[in-house]
Amino acid sequence: MHGRRQLLQGKRLGILTFHRCINYGSYWQARCLADGLAEMGADAMLLDHRSAPIASKELRCAFRPILPAATPRADFPAYGRKIRRFVQAFEHLPLSQAFPLRQPEEVDEYDAVVVGSDEVWNLRHPWYGGCATFYGDGFRSPLIAYAASFGNQDAADGLADHWADRLRKFSSLSVRDENSRSIIGAALGAEAEVVLDPCLQFPPPCVWQADEPRRDGYIALYGHNFPGWLSRHVSAFAQANGRCVVSIGYRNDWADEQCLDAGPDEFAALMAGADAVVTSFFHGCVFALLNRRPFVTVPSHYRFNKVHDLMGRVGTQRHIATVETKAGDYAALLSEPLDPAVGDRLSQLRRRSTDFLLGALAACHA
Repeated sequence: MHGRRQLLQGKRLGILTFHRCINYGSYWQARCLADGLAEMGADAMLLDHRSAPIASKELRCAFRPILPAATPRADFPAYGRKIRRFVQAFEHLPLSQAFPLRQPEEVDEYDAVVVGSDEVWNLRHPWYGGCATFYGDGFRSPLIAYAASFGNQDAADGLADHWADRLRKFSSLSVRDENSRSIIGAALGAEAEVVLDPCLQFPPPCVWQADEPRRDGYIALYGHNFPGWLSRHVSAFAQANGRCVVSIGYRNDWADEQCLDAGPDEFAALMAGADAVVTSFFHGCVFALLNRRPFVTVPSHYRFNKVHDLMGRVGTQRHIATVETKAGDYAALLSEPLDPAVGDRLSQLRRRSTDFLLGALAACHA
């Protein structure tokens, strides 16, 4: 990437994504995309859309993050600190002038508006679903989709014509999973490129480096409502190997430590410093791959599509645990280094993703 730092020199780019979610993955994908495009020479800004009803829903969810389980009253102060740390982090992002979410015509013109990453096209999203702004309505600038996703909206359900017609206005389309690629193909008759999530494409600054000292002795636990069979196996492995299980951002009563108030930077540092990762989230897998950490994932139904696709794309399918996974398999998955071929696949995907971005931006003004 260092040799390409000025490839987008002079380009003024707006990024439309979910940059104000109280969610580590949403925050980091937004920050990494903005920072990555800036490193390539662009003047990149996150388009700072605002909606009071959505902000209210986001806040309520942040205080009740382990639904359907109830939040213990004693956890509210820690979740409050977590929220404040996110809000502080938001204000340090490269933000445009704020505008109402459903009035994108107020946004300045850019050389291009890059829509994505995250589940920007997920019509089932609990509060962003069905918002035409993320389908490009109202913008005066050329539109590019980078690593966009339909989330848990299954390809078998199709996409209504009025949504497909909006996507036809995009000059270039890329997605981050096969399910989303299939939806585009069926609805538009177009081939969307599958590219890397921005965190993998433009690694954040707090990724562990081989020559850096780090604290040993803990397994990073990222997610919630894990099945009992997984918690029993992970706890047994941790006890047998002198490891502490640290739950990051969400309460898991079976963990040894609860780090509920971690902000985005604390999250990244904890993931980088862990000996291994256990996660039910897509970006838990992403940060395990970034930091070359042994890991196990048991994706929730909501995250099934994107986790399974990523694991298949980089060759880590065996890290998906099921009820049939044996104790010996956990010992291997949580202690053995990742296959070096995984890094080679990521390097190839980074090159393809960079080529897509450069080609898409060139096509905007051809």
